[in-house]
Amino acid sequence: MLPLLVRFALGPLVRSLYRPEVEGVENVPAHGPVLLAANHRAALDTGVITFTTPRQVRFLGKAEYFTGKGLKGRFIANSLDALGYIPVERGNASAGLAALEAGRRVLEAGGTFAIYPEGTRSLDGRLYRGHTGVAALALSTGAKVVPVALSGTEAIQPGGAKIPRVCPIRVKFGEPLDFSRYEGQDSSSAIRRSVTDEIMYAILELSGQEYVDSYHKRPSEGAA
Repeated sequence: MLPLLVRFALGPLVRSLYRPEVEGVENVPAHGPVLLAANHRAALDTGVITFTTPRQVRFLGKAEYFTGKGLKGRFIANSLDALGYIPVERGNASAGLAALEAGRRVLEAGGTFAIYPEGTRSLDGRLYRGHTGVAALALSTGAKVVPVALSGTEAIQPGGAKIPRVCPIRVKFGEPLDFSRYEGQDSSSAIRRSVTDEIMYAILELSGQEYVDSYHKRPSEGAA
C-alpha cells in the first residue's frame, strides 16, 4: 500500500510543486532490465529520479536508516522501502560487493536499478571519474544503461537547509547504451574501465558539466 501511495499520490504532488523539466523519458525502456546511471548533485537526487522515471526504481541506501526503533523507526524504514531503497552496509570491500549483488538481483529480475557512478555527491558541480561498478552490473546482467543528467537539485537544500526550496529542476534521460558486444568479458578490468568511461561521457554530454578525470573525494578524505 505504501509504495502505491508514494508513487501515485506523493509523486504527482511533488511534480506539481517543483514542476521538473524532464527530457528524453521515452528513452527509458518499458520492459527488461534497465540501469540508470546518473550524475550526483544533491541528497534529493534519488527522490527526483524516483518521481520522474516511468518505472519503479531501486537504489542503495545505508542499512542504518532501516534499523530505527519503535513506530518512527518502522515508518522511516517502510517509507524508504516505498521510495525504492535497498538497505546495504557501507564502508569496506565486502560492503561494496554486497551493494553490487543487490543491484544485480534487481536487474536479473528484470527491474530498474539506479546508480551514481561517481560514488558520492559532487561538491563543486563538476563531473568526476566513474567507478567501474556500473560497468560490472551492465556487463554481468546485460541490462541497457540509460545515462541521466540532473541539474538544479543542488539548490533545493543548499548548505543543509532544513526547509527545501522550490527551484527549477531539469532531468535528462539519454539514449540507452547497449554493451552486448562485450558479452562474456565482464571479468576484464580494461573492458570495465572502457565501458564506465563511455557511460560517463554520455552523462557529460547530457549535463554539460566540467569533467575531472579523477575520483571525487570529500575534504575529510584528503585532496582529490
